[in-house]
Amino acid sequence: MELFGLPIVQVYLYTLIIAGAITIVYLLFSDMIDGVWEGIPFFDPAVILAFFTFLSAAGYILELVVSWQSGLILAVAITIAVVLDILLYFFVLLPLSSAEVSLAYSDESLMGQVGRVIVPIPVNGYGEIVIETVNGRINKRAASYEDNAIDYGKEVLIIEVRNGAFIVKEYKPFRFES
Repeated sequence: MELFGLPIVQVYLYTLIIAGAITIVYLLFSDMIDGVWEGIPFFDPAVILAFFTFLSAAGYILELVVSWQSGLILAVAITIAVVLDILLYFFVLLPLSSAEVSLAYSDESLMGQVGRVIVPIPVNGYGEIVIETVNGRINKRAASYEDNAIDYGKEVLIIEVRNGAFIVKEYKPFRFES
């Protein structure tokens, strides 16, 4: 079968190359145009480009491997592309779009957190604390809020940040006893 004066195998191959190239360009510049199709979930350019890539790849492989008629091969390739596109959308793109995990933090965002003293804090001096977050452990310089010594291993509450040092107070968790 011929399409546009070319054998159908070449049409599949050219479509695969063009769709793959556009997909790579889209991945590089997707942040600039993401908001345009935000309200229409299945009109995501990544989904459309993936559909054409899957369609042309399946069609090309089927044309080379089986001896079916081109119409049947196109129908099977469309079915394969739709199934793979749905799987890609629901199991890769949708979870990625709702994930908002960032490794970035600011010192101010750590205020109110509980840390543990790893270098004792002397009277009117500095020690070091460790704060455990979902991103890992963060070590920071610390001074006492009430200018008293805090021993190694004690839990402390971060009150404020002053000149890059955390101002902390020994933490005594509230325990409800009946």
